[in-house]
Amino acid sequence: MAKEGTKSDRRHQRVPTPKGVWVAWQNDKQQNVSRVRDLNVGGMFIATPTPLPAGTVLPLLMSVPEGEIRGKATVRNVIIGEGMGVQITEINAENQVRLEKLVARLLLAESNGSTSSSPAERK
Repeated sequence: MAKEGTKSDRRHQRVPTPKGVWVAWQNDKQQNVSRVRDLNVGGMFIATPTPLPAGTVLPLLMSVPEGEIRGKATVRNVIIGEGMGVQITEINAENQVRLEKLVARLLLAESNGSTSSSPAERK
């Protein structure tokens, strides 16, 4: 298990995501779509059996009800066979606002005892 950062290094608490939150990511060798296990305004844990090495920079794309969120992230934590924790290192203001709205919605759902991402999924 390779680790560069730890949970105590985080500036923002991560919120667990519903099963419908996915991220597209790539590097020179891989293009993938993976489930986002948890996230915050500064990063996320991407579930993948083939995580990239710590220090790798990768583009991210999320398509969520708040809109498309694009940015670049750096791999900070790797759990072999499970995934990678990434820190968002480059994001424009418009995408940052969408990310903040997504996190706020997920935090509200979590505080209400629901992990669904939409009213339709809670039925």
